[in-house]
Amino acid sequence: MKHWRYIAMHTAAAAAFIFLLQRYGLNASFDSSLLWALTFGACAAGLAYMQSNR
Repeated sequence: MKHWRYIAMHTAAAAAFIFLLQRYGLNASFDSSLLWALTFGACAAGLAYMQSNR
């Protein structure tokens, strides 16, 4: 169960980072920022899952 917490934390951190970067750093629209955040969050979840199973 410990690695699921790691995956969730990694996903949330990546999504929050890219959302804030897109929204406030690059002045993108809310919809675009949210889409990028979901995409990067999913990629981060995949990477964290792969790393936790090593």
